[in-house]
Amino acid sequence: MASTLNFIEVKGTKIPFIFEEDKRLPIVSMQLVFTGSGSVDEGKHAGLARLAAKMLNEGTLARGSVGFADALDARAIQLSAHAGNETLVIEYGSLKEELDTGVSLLHELLEEPNFTPQTLEKIKTITLSEIARKEADFDSVASNELKAILFEGTPMAAPNIGTKESVGTIRLEEVKTFAQSHMVLANALIVIGGDIPIDTAKEKVKQLLQILPAGTAGAERYYEPRKTPKESILKRPQTEQAYLYFGSPFSMREGDPEFYKARVAMFILGSSGFGSRLMEEVRVKRGLAYSAYSRLSVAKTNTYFSGYLQTKLESQEEAKKTVVEVIDTFVREGVTQAELDQAKKFLLGSEPLRVETLSQRLGRTFSEYYQGKPLGYSLQELEQIRSLTLEELNDFIKRHPEITNLSYAIVTK
Repeated sequence: MASTLNFIEVKGTKIPFIFEEDKRLPIVSMQLVFTGSGSVDEGKHAGLARLAAKMLNEGTLARGSVGFADALDARAIQLSAHAGNETLVIEYGSLKEELDTGVSLLHELLEEPNFTPQTLEKIKTITLSEIARKEADFDSVASNELKAILFEGTPMAAPNIGTKESVGTIRLEEVKTFAQSHMVLANALIVIGGDIPIDTAKEKVKQLLQILPAGTAGAERYYEPRKTPKESILKRPQTEQAYLYFGSPFSMREGDPEFYKARVAMFILGSSGFGSRLMEEVRVKRGLAYSAYSRLSVAKTNTYFSGYLQTKLESQEEAKKTVVEVIDTFVREGVTQAELDQAKKFLLGSEPLRVETLSQRLGRTFSEYYQGKPLGYSLQELEQIRSLTLEELNDFIKRHPEITNLSYAIVTK
């Protein structure tokens, strides 16, 4: 059966419940999603959401990190937490026969996570080590600098992992407060599927969620990217090549009915790898880089166009000039019929690969709901792509000259 959207009620709170029964394997997969609980909602403490999620992976107060991990391993139960820009997610997976044990362990985790000073120091030490390693990864340095430029003065400007300064100052009470105020029924959304009837799934989830307070839903936030170009050059004496990251605003919000046009346009410009405009001009014709890539990010909290390439130090300015030329020409002249035909062929032909697994189908249904689209919208979007004409696509591209307002973050010698 296809993934479906239902609702369950717990403590007077209506909670979205995305479900698909799949009997091909005797497993159950579940995600407990807390919306409005990611890095954009952590205030001045950059890295707080990620730190809280990492601490949830350290077991419970009663069992400790090792004891909780042993209890999971003994039944081959997978349980992990992670946080992104907009959500904090707890993922669960097990054989269906271990579901009762798994739900019981997850209940323990939600009731009494191992939030202790020792756990906090352990996770902070690991996180600070990761940050230090990323300082030697120039792709990461340039990528973070680009976001700092595009979203200056907003929570989007800081990396999800945080900074040495912000992570170092996070206190245990702040982690507890973040978890208690965000891991609430008002923010909860359930994605579950596998070899389990829907009534049983609802019953198990209701039992689990009783431990959570009703709480208050997080406020929706949106951050506009920089509209006027800005360039930041970071000198690193040890680098042997230049890392060019570029980005610009894109006038679109999540749920825009023209997103399918943006999907096709961005595929042609730079997200398709070999055959894309950027790859052809930067690598194939001019030999300036091994690869060149661009993409469009459209989310509830932000929308922006970005891309990157690595090149020889002496080719830095030529590569930058080429990126400008390619994007200017793309906006001014649009695409060709051959490019549109190839994009359609790939996007339509690869569709079966996007819904092969249970997790892919559940993920798609979640995305449709989260983005405010009707279930099954992805199939409608494919039909829109199929019928898209060259004139319609080029008209759309020419209506978005804002992507030429490029900001740069460059790491060079």
